[in-house]
Formats: sequence, C-alpha cells, structure tokens
Amino acid sequence: MSAPLIELRHVGKSFAAVRALEDVSLSIGRGEIHCLAGENGSGKSTLIKVISGVWQPDQGELLIDGQRIDGMTPRAAIAHGVQVIYQDFSLFGNLSVAENLALSSELQEGRKLVSWRRVREIARRAIDRLGVDLPLDALVETLPTSGKQLVAIARALMSDPRLLIMDEPTTALTGREVAALFRVVRDIQSRGIAVLFVSHKMREMLEISERLTVIRSGRVVAAGPIAEFDEAAITRAMTGQEIAAEGYHWEPAPNAAPLLEVENLTIPGQLEDVSLRVMPGEIIGVSGLLGSGRTELALALFGMRPGYAGRIRITGQEVRLDSVQRAIDHGIAYVPEDRLTEGLFLAQTIDRNMLATSLGRLSRAGVVQSGRAARDAAGMIREMTIATPTGDRPVTQLSGGNQQRVVIGRWLLNDPRLLILNGPTVGVDVGSKSGIHRKIRELARARGLGVLMISDDLPELVENCNRILVLHRGRLVSDTPVEATSETALGEQLAALA
Repeated sequence: MSAPLIELRHVGKSFAAVRALEDVSLSIGRGEIHCLAGENGSGKSTLIKVISGVWQPDQGELLIDGQRIDGMTPRAAIAHGVQVIYQDFSLFGNLSVAENLALSSELQEGRKLVSWRRVREIARRAIDRLGVDLPLDALVETLPTSGKQLVAIARALMSDPRLLIMDEPTTALTGREVAALFRVVRDIQSRGIAVLFVSHKMREMLEISERLTVIRSGRVVAAGPIAEFDEAAITRAMTGQEIAAEGYHWEPAPNAAPLLEVENLTIPGQLEDVSLRVMPGEIIGVSGLLGSGRTELALALFGMRPGYAGRIRITGQEVRLDSVQRAIDHGIAYVPEDRLTEGLFLAQTIDRNMLATSLGRLSRAGVVQSGRAARDAAGMIREMTIATPTGDRPVTQLSGGNQQRVVIGRWLLNDPRLLILNGPTVGVDVGSKSGIHRKIRELARARGLGVLMISDDLPELVENCNRILVLHRGRLVSDTPVEATSETALGEQLAALA
C-alpha cells in the first residue's frame, strides 16, 4: 500500500504560552477530498500554515510521499505540490483577471517587458483548464466573490499542485455558487489532485468530503470516513456539546399594531411593488437568488436608496427614509453582510466599535460622557456574551462570531424597533452561530423587536423565523408561514427560479 500524499504525526505548535496544536496526526491520500473542520480558534489555520511551511512545528513530523520533510518553507511546499487558497484569495484587485493569472509566470521567468498577447495566452490556458468562462480584461475587484474564487483556483492550478488547500471557500457564496464550486472541486479531484477543504459548515462537509478530521482546542477529537458522521455528530465534535434546533414560535400580542408597513416599494431596476408587514416580535426571513433585490430592500429601509417610490409606515406613521440618519431616528438598525468592510472599524477597540452609533446620545455640548460610555459598552459586552476580558482590546483580536456580536450589540444600544440582519452568521462557526440565533430570538420575544433576517442559509431561516419571504428579480413572489414550508421546499422553490 502506498504512503499517503501528506502525513502529519504528533504535531505540536505553541505561540508563547498558547498551545495552538497538541499531538495532531492527519493523513491525506492522493486524489482525496478531505475536510478539516473546527470552530474559529480551534487550530485550523495553524495546521494549514504548518502544512504549507509558513510555520514550523515545535514537535512531530511532516511527511510527503512517506519521506520526512524538515524545515518546510512556503517555497518548498509549492515545489512539493502544495497550494493554499486563503479566505481573502490574495489577488490584486486593481489588476485584470489576465494579469493576476500571468503575473507569477512573468516574474519567475524574469521578463522585463510585458507581452500582452503572451499574458492573455497564459490566462486563457489557465481558465480553459478550469473549464469556466471569465472575462480576462475585467478588473478582479469588479468580480463577484465566486468569480474571484475561480481566479484564485485557476492561478493555483497553474503550478500543477498535488494538494490544494481551500480555507473556508464558501463563506461568502450563495447556494448556487456553492454548488458550482463543488463541481469544480470534483473536477479537480478527477485529475488526481487532493483537496483539503477547511470549513465549519456541516452540510457542505457531508456533501463534498470523503474523510473528515475535526479539531477542537488544537487537538484531533474525531476522524474517519464521512459516512461515519452526521450533522449531530459533527456538531458534538466541534463544540463538545449538543446543540438542538429550537425554532421560533411567535404569536401576535392582542390588538398589536404593525411595526413596519411597506406598500408598493419600487426602485427602478432593483425592486418592483414590494409590500410587506412586520409585527412587534416577528422574525421574518428574506431569501432569493443573487440579484433578487433582497439587499436592495434592506438598503432602502435603512435610508440608503432615497430615490424609492411607494409608502413606508413605522408604527402607523408614514415616513420618508431618505437618509441613514432618518432611518436611525425612526428606530431602524442594519447589520451588513460583510462585517469586516462595512460593519467594523478594524483599527479601533471593541468599546469604540460598540459605541460608534451612540456618541450623540452619550454627548453633552459635544463632549462624550466617558463614564456612561464605558458602562454602556461593558454592559452590552456582558449582554451579548462577547468573549473578551476587556473592551480595550482591538476588535480584530475577536473571533468572527464575537465580532458579529459587537456589530449587533452596537445597534441594541440605540434601542431599535426594527433590526435588519443581512447574512447574520456569515463566516461564523456553529457554536457562535447557535448563540447568535438564540440571542436574536430572545430580543424579539423580550423587547418586541421586529427582525428582518436576510440569508442564503435555509436552515437558518427555518429555525429562526416565523415567516419567510422570497424575492425574485425585484418582486416578492411568496410570503409563507414557516410551519407551512421546509428547507427542502424552499430549496426547490429557489431552484425553480434559477
């Protein structure tokens, strides 16, 4: 029997007093799709960097084709056929697709003058090898996330890898885009290339992988053929506890008036005659394919699409939401889909991020009341159960789940009436995801907060909403009580709209 392509034996890695990996053993066979699972902070990224030569292990062995490799470096890893596609893709956004694909070849060959014909030929071969169609002259920054990912994969395949490591590759993809990515991954496997698929999304693990390794707190806690696992078993291994789906059961309060009423909301080319109603305490899901208008709906309600037609009423009063400040004044809060670029001030502390929308309320004569501000921030950190010893730490030191809690907590300090969540748990591990869902349900029940939850994650909608709206090409095509539908039915409905 031949040796595994890659094998780790009893690997350990520490950073100062923090033990990131402890006695980790892992093997990846040739042409195998192997999933590495774990929550944020479990050690997945450290393990990737050990395999790819970014970090040297403190103990243990790394073997390739049965031969021990000492002092692995990134250059040596590439020479051995290891390529990594990180979450940020590491592309040049201000360069074209062709330039991103050809740059490495041009540099390796030491060319001093650019032949644009040669650049396009190199790029075209790379794209054809992947079997997809991408505009070679388009700037990478103008591509959707799925397009950027395909560029990163095409670039990685140019070096004839034997192992392709994909770090959280589906974090920002829609359901259709995930399906397309999986087709590409299986095609890569058919060429004898192994894939290490790093994820914390259980259904994706079960669908794409052949073997699974789960790490928790730097240790391997479960490993084996994927057929030996189901969602509950993976959840237990990742979190160390049982996490059951709870559902959200809502009944309107007697004589309650609508919190939000939208009539014939229209934005040319984006939304057409959308009408909906949100009652106090309701959690309403919103789904739809890419380009359905769901984000445009959120932005219109948050005052970022002032040129709309139609009527919007808050607690019975007609309002004109023609600015973000006007929306905030009427009790509307919005948590954007990308917390890193739209939701957080990455150079600031947790406290400052938490207080960003409350400074007017906390100021007198233009001076912030520091004592009250500190109490408010500390109180919300406790309420949102954010894992940090102090709010003075940089927000970048928090896990994805805790960062998302900061963004949500920031708006709760304003005591909003309506909370709009666009992709509320994108990039959040299963344990944090469950905690955020629980908190949203508690807020809706206890505060009478209305919630619009926009998501591609159909289980997320079914488990947390009492109604689910589906948009298609800017129109509202269905409004269904959650007890009258299912994940399967919703998936079939969306597939029929494609």
